[in-house]
Amino acid sequence: MPEQRRTATWLLSGPDQKGLVAKIAGFLYQHGANILHADQHQDSSVGMFFQRIQFELDGMDLTFEQVKQAADPLVQELGMRSQLLSSEQRKRVAILVSRPGHCLLDLLLRARAGELRGDFVLVISNHDDHREMVTALGLPYYTFPITKETKPEQEHAIIELLRRESIDLVILARYMQILGKEFVSAFPYRIINIHHSFLPAFVGAKPYHQAYERGVKLIGATSHYVTEELDAGPIIEQETVRVSHRDSIEDLLRKGRDLEKLVLARAVRYHLEDRVLVYANKTVVFD
Repeated sequence: MPEQRRTATWLLSGPDQKGLVAKIAGFLYQHGANILHADQHQDSSVGMFFQRIQFELDGMDLTFEQVKQAADPLVQELGMRSQLLSSEQRKRVAILVSRPGHCLLDLLLRARAGELRGDFVLVISNHDDHREMVTALGLPYYTFPITKETKPEQEHAIIELLRRESIDLVILARYMQILGKEFVSAFPYRIINIHHSFLPAFVGAKPYHQAYERGVKLIGATSHYVTEELDAGPIIEQETVRVSHRDSIEDLLRKGRDLEKLVLARAVRYHLEDRVLVYANKTVVFD
């Protein structure tokens, strides 16, 4: 089996200006980096530049930590926001789920199959429904029952657990609770939700029922980062499927579940592979 290459991913965003690509590539060339992939985007409406570069660390004249230090003057000169991430630093992931378990099982099986580049550490629920399945897969399962009266206390306890476990990404795999301000602010742009609608249509509860009543010909699913405003965070991925007058609500629910699994898995993969940049409540998602 060939030895896995040590790589780094560099995410950059900031004001668009002449010479950006040449200066960034020149810095990497100067220190012996071999660029494996490079992608960029300009948003001319706001004058912003975005870039994702993946390069080999082996063969460079700097360690990973030294690359970060050496790049700082260039980043400051260009007025960019910068994230430099090593392939050796896998993100630690927690899943929150309520009673619908299709997205939970799909993610766990994909992770076990090696499709998602992260370490899935634990599962949290406000119900005990999935304990047997999750523990059979070798993960701890924590239950935090939530009522209107206990919600602030329970959410605080969940946050403390996630912090103790050094969780980098929180996935809401049909977690049917609206997160409070403390929770959202504890993990900015590190909470990914799946909403069973093609946002911004049919926000809130029972979107498939809303779609059925409206007689739509397309239903969809949306995966987005969680912000304080309900179902309004930056969208990472979406997908749709056609429906017709012949479809019942049960048909919409069945078709929707298939979409939800696919869309959530894609969004999680993009985040774990450091392909997403957030700006102006939108995202740039690099291929």
